[in-house]
Parts: sequence; C-alpha cells; structure tokens
Amino acid sequence: MLGGIGAQELLLIFLVVLLLFGARRIPDIAQGLGKGVREFKKAMSDTKTELERSLDETKPPPSDRNKNGTTPSA
Repeated sequence: MLGGIGAQELLLIFLVVLLLFGARRIPDIAQGLGKGVREFKKAMSDTKTELERSLDETKPPPSDRNKNGTTPSA
C-alpha cells in the first residue's frame, strides 16, 4: 500500500490517465517528468553546495580559535 492508496485506486488513476492522454503520449509525459525530477535534484544539490561554500567563507580561520573551538570575545 502506497500512503493509503490501494491497488484498485492505482488502477483507476492509470485508466483515467490513459483515457486523457492516450497510450502514445504516456511515455513522453513520463520522460518529461523524469527530466524535471533530475533537474530539480541537480538544482537542490547545486544550492546546497553553494550554501556550504558560502558558510565556509564566513567562518574565521582556524588560528583565530581558542582551545575549546570558540572565537575570542572582544
């Protein structure tokens, strides 16, 4: 069971999609959906990398840290 959706519901959804789009368009729709998911994952990965790089640039150098790992107070 997928999140409360049973086999009958999945079959009904598949039949409605088949009737709306036709058998020839379903592979094109699935391919476009797959490309969209890949692009979204790549954008999320790029954003995470950019955020990590930005955070690393704002950290003080290791020589400015005390023995306990905190920065000295003014």
